[in-house]
This record gives sequence, structure tokens and C-alpha cells, in this order.
Amino acid sequence: MKVDFWGQEFEVNMWVGCIGGFFISIISSMFGFGGGPFMVPLMTVALRLPMYIVVGSSLLAIFFSTAMGSIRHMQFGNFDLVLFLVMFPAAIIGGYIGPQIAKKVSPTMVKRIACAGLILLGLNLLGVY
Repeated sequence: MKVDFWGQEFEVNMWVGCIGGFFISIISSMFGFGGGPFMVPLMTVALRLPMYIVVGSSLLAIFFSTAMGSIRHMQFGNFDLVLFLVMFPAAIIGGYIGPQIAKKVSPTMVKRIACAGLILLGLNLLGVY
């Protein structure tokens, strides 16, 4: 499928995107984290999209998965209202400031920062630190 974004055309394999998004949604809702750490590499590596498209698109894609996972976890009683009330405003503010910073930084630097964050996340999940 060809995607036109502000005058630039990109060719995307929709089967890879749909199947990858499906499995990422299952994994992220099972383990309770947003799908961004997996959706961004899927879109940049497998779908070969530039970072400025991937950031907004992955946020929209994981919004629905995260919303459904959150609703289901609330139904199962896995919900802390105080933690939510603390994190929600911070997430809104970070979501507003982040794109402004990314707009002023080169795409290569954004990828490097994302890679460093993923490595730190992976090390933390493995219990290294």
C-alpha cells in the first residue's frame, strides 16, 4: 500500500503492520506496558517509515490497545487510582512537550535516544539494575 504524507510517498506492507500490531497489542496488554517500545521498531524497521511519521502513528495505534487493556485490567481489579491520578497529568504534559523537543533535534538523535531508552528498559526488565 502506498501512503502519501505531506507530498511524500511511502510504500508500506500492510500485512506486516497488521500482524505485527496484533501481536504487539496482545503482548503489551498481557504485561501491562504501552506498545511503543515494540511498535516504533516495527514501523521504522519492518515498514521503513521515517521517524517523524512513526512517532505520531504509533501513539495513535497504541492508544486504542492501551485503552482496551486498561479497561480490562480495571475490570479485573488491577488498578490504582492514586497512581493514575499522579501519572495522567504528567503524561499529558510530557506528550505536549516531547514533540516540541523532537522537532528541534535531528531524526538521528531521536533514534539514538529511543534506542538508549529501549536498552535501559530491557536491562531493567531483565533485572540488571
